[in-house]
Amino acid sequence: MSTSSKTHRKLNVQSPVPADIDIANSVEPLHISEIAQDLNLDPKHYDLYGKYKAKVLLSVLDDLQGSEDGYYVVVGGITPTPLGEGKSTTTVGLCQALGSFLDKKVVTCVRQPSQGPTFGIKGGAAGGGYSQVIPMEEFNLHLTGDIHAVTAANNLLAAAIDTRIFHEASQSDKALLNRLCPPNKEGKPRLGEKIKKFSRLDIDPDSITWRRVMDVNDRFLRKITVGQGPEEKGMVRETGFDIAVASEIMAVLALTTSLADMRERLGNMVIGNNKAGEPITAEDLGVAGALTVLMKDAINPTLMQTLEGTPVFVHAGPFANIAHGNSSIVADKIALKLVGPGGFVVTEAGFGADIGVEKFMNIKCRYSGLKPQCAVIVATVRALKMHGGGPQVVAGKPLDRAYLTENVALVEAGCVNLARHISNTRAYGVNVVVAVNMFSTDTEAELNAVKSAALSAGAYDAVVCTHHAHGGRGAVDLGMAVQRACENVPQPFKFLYPLDISIKEKIGAIAKTYGASGVEYSEQAEKQIEMYTEQGFSNLPICMAKTQYSFSHDASLKGAPTGFVLPIRDVRASIGAGFIYPLVGTMSTMPGLPTRPCFFDIDLDTTTAN
Repeated sequence: MSTSSKTHRKLNVQSPVPADIDIANSVEPLHISEIAQDLNLDPKHYDLYGKYKAKVLLSVLDDLQGSEDGYYVVVGGITPTPLGEGKSTTTVGLCQALGSFLDKKVVTCVRQPSQGPTFGIKGGAAGGGYSQVIPMEEFNLHLTGDIHAVTAANNLLAAAIDTRIFHEASQSDKALLNRLCPPNKEGKPRLGEKIKKFSRLDIDPDSITWRRVMDVNDRFLRKITVGQGPEEKGMVRETGFDIAVASEIMAVLALTTSLADMRERLGNMVIGNNKAGEPITAEDLGVAGALTVLMKDAINPTLMQTLEGTPVFVHAGPFANIAHGNSSIVADKIALKLVGPGGFVVTEAGFGADIGVEKFMNIKCRYSGLKPQCAVIVATVRALKMHGGGPQVVAGKPLDRAYLTENVALVEAGCVNLARHISNTRAYGVNVVVAVNMFSTDTEAELNAVKSAALSAGAYDAVVCTHHAHGGRGAVDLGMAVQRACENVPQPFKFLYPLDISIKEKIGAIAKTYGASGVEYSEQAEKQIEMYTEQGFSNLPICMAKTQYSFSHDASLKGAPTGFVLPIRDVRASIGAGFIYPLVGTMSTMPGLPTRPCFFDIDLDTTTAN
């Protein structure tokens, strides 16, 4: 389907490319109702949040139930440097090309960024250059309050856990019963035979995995002690804070398919075990309904726009290591109906394709029932040189001369990393298009080497892109390649593994795609696998938590390593979200602030309020 959109604007690009914030501020966003109208969204299906944001209501799916879906495209990347290779920028640039230059209906679907990185090391996540989501500051900060809702719900559950332990320890069965289950008008308890189980959960404090969260990087909250007040009667225990987007509730939000499904998933979240080793859920604590009330508005995706006026859904922001690192299922489902046949929905998967795309395929698509036609893998000459044996790339330090001068041999050596990502992704039955994100120091010979290696590895096409410098115009060739790839899918979509095999077999299937020769389990991991299997959770998909800087567990192993044994340190579960997550090494769920955080460069013009 093509569109003669009134909202698409042509950019007045400058060279050299100005700072992201200057570009974002140079464009006056359209009123969001204009973007909604261009998508044929009826005003009854969205609520305005100011002039430039709107919450799209799930009721739109009821009206569009019989409509056909558009094409579904996921954007991943090669194993990145610490500087990132431009996946978000490519996602936005591709959509600007499809909408503004190729006259296609298109929706970009991306995660909401956490304020932790925004004020910490990474900065914002709205794309960059002339391929951005605007308004930038609204995108990167509070947006429509979804992360704050996740924080409130998470911490309500945390409070409910400690409070329940406290009251069970200080009250008799009868007193607990009277307070938890007040009698009805006839004077009879409301819960019948469930009374005893409901009134005394007998939570084992040492088994509690649920932690409090906040959306700020604060290393000093990683390990804390609670219950030190005199009124808590010595009920002290060690716990800690995670960053809000690491909460299981965020993963639930991203994987839910309806309000009823979210209510069920929130109730199924396991917070620990009782002293008999049985799982205790949010439903057991009686708090699941309240959590759903706190999250009832957060389930609706937020509509925004790109610099060139194409629509964007911003929704959910789960971690890409201990969670699956993809935006929401409901946003994708709504978008696919709105663009219709011949239209495009482009969504981004976090980290390299070995993590983000693998989880998109095996977790997100499994729960959504959606099937992509094309995967875009973003590559840079810089990252491929690193994988070919180039010097270490360190954020905040100048690049070595090897990355600034031509070295075709180094690029060719590093293409083994790209080749493995292509091979792994093609195995799902989708066409792979490689987007070579061009930098000013890249030479034609180096770019040609990447394209040649990509095609030799089985990519459907490989295209050099300049969307950072030129906006949608710089990704037109990529847009045409993606269109052809979607129209010519050669085989049916398939998952990497079935759900009815064991936890270890599923982990082994994923480890094989990394190049591992085997998997090694710690005593703790073995114990957890046995427990989750006994509790009936072994049929869940696997969400590997490992470094994004290597196919392996060792971030220093670049390229496409083979023959290593993948060590599983621990195995944990997000039962409500619906996955088991093995820990490959140590994963930090609360980042710290650097010596000079990004907040040094953030201020307000008190005259203009910008």
